[in-house]
Amino acid sequence: MTHRQVEHEITVEAPAEAVYRLIAEVENWPLIFPPTVFVDHLERGEGEERIRIWATANGEAKQWTSRRTLDPAALRITFRQEVSTPPVASMGGAWIVEPLSGTLSRVRLLHDYRAVDDAPEGLRWIEEAVDRNSRTELAALKRNVELAHLAADVTFSFEDTVQIDGRAEDVFAFINEAGLWAQRLPHVASVRLTEETPGLQELEMETRAGDGSTHTTKSYRVTFPHWRIAYKQVTLPALMTLHTGCWSFTANERGVAATSQHTVVVNTGNVAAVLGARASVADARQYVRTALSTNSRATLGLAKDYAENKR
Repeated sequence: MTHRQVEHEITVEAPAEAVYRLIAEVENWPLIFPPTVFVDHLERGEGEERIRIWATANGEAKQWTSRRTLDPAALRITFRQEVSTPPVASMGGAWIVEPLSGTLSRVRLLHDYRAVDDAPEGLRWIEEAVDRNSRTELAALKRNVELAHLAADVTFSFEDTVQIDGRAEDVFAFINEAGLWAQRLPHVASVRLTEETPGLQELEMETRAGDGSTHTTKSYRVTFPHWRIAYKQVTLPALMTLHTGCWSFTANERGVAATSQHTVVVNTGNVAAVLGARASVADARQYVRTALSTNSRATLGLAKDYAENKR
């Protein structure tokens, strides 16, 4: 039985504790790893956790589960796939973060793997895949951790909430049935929704802005009936390099509180082109927030009408 071990590394301009925290807190993964759509905890204990990951691969959204052991004192996270896909018989590894200075870190990514039946062609396939994916993942980690740590002014989050005198199931249905939004939402010019795997959606929309212009976006959505829909845009307007969000529906004594939450990273390179030479990052933040909040509140308002008329 042949076990292979490989290691890749990269240097990151951020303190080791900050890098470890961003990797350890899986809610950060949609920010630091471009393919990651959403990560959810299935089990969580002292230093141990079981997570479910939704991510894109070759233009398709996939999901899998992994177990992790976290050691913040050693700045080390070990992981093991629960179920491997042939030609992989087993796969695991570790993230290790090493401080080089107060502001510089080395990140090591270790993998160990075994091929089904020790087949030589299987081992070669795994070796190539691990090498390619590790290099890509570490490059994305470096780029996005440095952005998150050093350019916090371009990253921001906000939310809007509307109280609805209705059922969470009906509000969820309105947001979930995004394929009908071109008929239901005035700011949506056209829409295409596919859901080949239940609860995992691909959504493309052409949206009208307040000035009459339109832009096309593509998102992947993960749905949790009847209380949450998480999403990540993978085709973005010019002023954003990242946009993730979540629709949540919380029942209360007055019906349901429906919330639209957004996390955005401003594309500083396009601020002047979109808003003019004198525009600042603060202007771009306000512009993006106003545009997203306007659409979110309009959608929530129409969901409110829909749910309250269902009573």
